[in-house]
Amino acid sequence: MIVKLLLDRKRAGEELSPKEIRKLVRAYTRGEVPDYQMAAFAMAVCCRGMSPAETLALTESMRDSGTCLDWTGIVSVPTADKHSTGGVGDKLSLVVQPLAAACGLAVPSLTGRGLGLTGGTADKMESIPGYVAGLSLADYRKVVADCGCSLTVQTAEIAPADRKLYALRDVTGTVPSIPLIVASILSKKLAEGAGTLVFDVKCGAGAFMKTRSEAAGLARALVAGAQGAGRQACALVTSMDEPLGFAVGNANEVQEALDVLRGASRAHDVADLSVELAARMVALGLGLPVEAARARCRERLADGSALRRFARMVALHGGRLDAFEAAVADFRRNGPAREVRAGRAGWVARIDANGVAEAAFALGAGRAKASDAIDPMAGVDLAVTRGDRVEAGAVIARVAAADAARLEAAAERVRAAVELADERPAPRPAVFEEVR
Repeated sequence: MIVKLLLDRKRAGEELSPKEIRKLVRAYTRGEVPDYQMAAFAMAVCCRGMSPAETLALTESMRDSGTCLDWTGIVSVPTADKHSTGGVGDKLSLVVQPLAAACGLAVPSLTGRGLGLTGGTADKMESIPGYVAGLSLADYRKVVADCGCSLTVQTAEIAPADRKLYALRDVTGTVPSIPLIVASILSKKLAEGAGTLVFDVKCGAGAFMKTRSEAAGLARALVAGAQGAGRQACALVTSMDEPLGFAVGNANEVQEALDVLRGASRAHDVADLSVELAARMVALGLGLPVEAARARCRERLADGSALRRFARMVALHGGRLDAFEAAVADFRRNGPAREVRAGRAGWVARIDANGVAEAAFALGAGRAKASDAIDPMAGVDLAVTRGDRVEAGAVIARVAAADAARLEAAAERVRAAVELADERPAPRPAVFEEVR
């Protein structure tokens, strides 16, 4: 294979065959194609795009570059997983995955650590003392077989071509390409082996996709790719102009997820969207109408089944929930913190998700590079949500961090992110559309 000829054709907008794409990915994974040529390929895809057939071939080639899990004989129920494109305060996996498991599915979920303003799901889970987010594939299988779900990071055996290519895209300005995004997301999710995939594609100020049209395009591409690879799939396009729930950080998001699982949280948006996503997993995975699946999800949330699944999963990963909740309570009583107060009376018209994320990052809840340490207790706890009425001087948020020197700047960012108006804003839907 002469790579330069493929690059010339792709630059000219020609369609490459699945065989050519498979050979290119195999050669790159083995180190036979240099980074500079693969970077040129990624840039050509960014500029010229890919057909659905090309995107599927790239996805499946990246999937097949490593281990593909098969759950036959390990679990006796259908498998499903949920993937989110990421957002501010997005702790939904901590609710959705055990909830879907409590409804009769096995949910093998490979997750990630955050690189940017906020932590990833693995960072959140690692704020629980003892929790091991880096299980071997053998231990991962055992946890899913025991309790029906696991939240662990992608191992070196899963989609190594994606790991190589993503690192290259990150430094060559080729991240924002829908075919490359789809191949990156789906190669890992397909390698998990789940038979049903549900995507939460977020749009707005705190999301990678800023507009509904962009998010809907990505949702359609993800669903088409998953279905083309033989999976059942659907997607919800959801709002990320405001943070999800009230907590933005790591430990405080885990605590909020626990409160939702207990039915003891004001974060109704987290509970409602978790039910909607889990219901799609259950409906597709078990062949139920969405209404029946939604009712089952609400029952399993209300009767504590989902909470018990989460607690069992944490224990199997080595985590200690009692120690976690005691540490959170102690830090809230005694840790460095600053209250953020409203400068005027009014209605909360908007809470800029990106501004709150910047505050959380300033407190130490995110990382600028992979080697940075995260402060698990750092974060923002909002006291208000869009549509609330506040009086001048009322507490609208609390910022906390182990490093007290970080508090003032973060408090100012949060104050600027909460916009007040003289009139109550009109309600806005959390789910914009569904793609099947």
